[in-house]
Amino acid sequence: MWRSPKPRFDVASAICQGGRDYQEDAIVMDFPFGTDTGVVVLADGMGGHAAGDVASKLVVTEVFSELKFQSANFVQRESYIPNFMTAAAAGANASVKDYVKANPMTRGMGATLVSMVLVENRMFWMSIGDSPLYHLRAGKMQQLNEDHSMAPQIDFMAKQGLIDPELAKDHPDRNCLTSVILGEQVAKTDCPSEPFELKVGDIVVVSSDGLQYLEDDKIKRILHKYRRRPSAEIAGYLLEAIETLADPDQDNVSLAVIKLNHNNPMERAIAPKPVDVVEVEQAKATRVVSFEEVKAKSEETKSEKPRAKPAPEFDYQNDNKALKVVVGDK
Repeated sequence: MWRSPKPRFDVASAICQGGRDYQEDAIVMDFPFGTDTGVVVLADGMGGHAAGDVASKLVVTEVFSELKFQSANFVQRESYIPNFMTAAAAGANASVKDYVKANPMTRGMGATLVSMVLVENRMFWMSIGDSPLYHLRAGKMQQLNEDHSMAPQIDFMAKQGLIDPELAKDHPDRNCLTSVILGEQVAKTDCPSEPFELKVGDIVVVSSDGLQYLEDDKIKRILHKYRRRPSAEIAGYLLEAIETLADPDQDNVSLAVIKLNHNNPMERAIAPKPVDVVEVEQAKATRVVSFEEVKAKSEETKSEKPRAKPAPEFDYQNDNKALKVVVGDK
């Protein structure tokens, strides 16, 4: 019996509003079967009435469109992927700036960003803000990307004994961002030049900081317990834990779960078409024409077509149960 080949990536995304009045997270994924590459873009909007939902959608749309445009170059120009991601983030920042300029009442809106590009087992990322990128291997979980918020500084102060650990845990400035996309100069970015290599069995979770209402140990236990389940089920268990927590202040949550099914060599790569290539002979392709062009072509063809000879006239007489054929010109 023929069986379809197993895709390299097992991916799933999930999103929930939590206890907030509006959904200000946005996420998009693209893992075409047969390409051995994939893209994830996630943004957590900020600004509330200043249109944080608009900011997250602008950022996700701009970054994803640029990375999708460059996706045919991921394999041949893999070392340039960090440059593609940096350019995409800059374009998103410019887009937010233009929107705020055109809509002054939205001044103060912004969004975090985590973008990821995977090529076979190699993972590139760029992050701005505090949306975490988790990695689980052999029961150990770590956050791969930098946290651009006050949380790391507050935790450091707690370890140094400068503030009480319990106070640090619930510190009011803990979620204050030190870098974010606002349409202004971005203070910090995290975009390693070298990729992170995944192994079969690894689990990657990229999420908005709403997932961090769960303790890291709780997230790790869920990922480890269901590590052999499909990504969609793992995403579901994470959302179930958020719902069980039932925190009335629960922030929006958006997340993507990625697992590596196999690490076999790439069978084929999507090759970009060189810009200087001119095809003399082309296969039939769909093209767009106007109605007027079709009508003119039809009239031209009709005028060039020779007039057909009139068809014979048949006179059917049934008196003698015979057919009489009368042929003549009119």
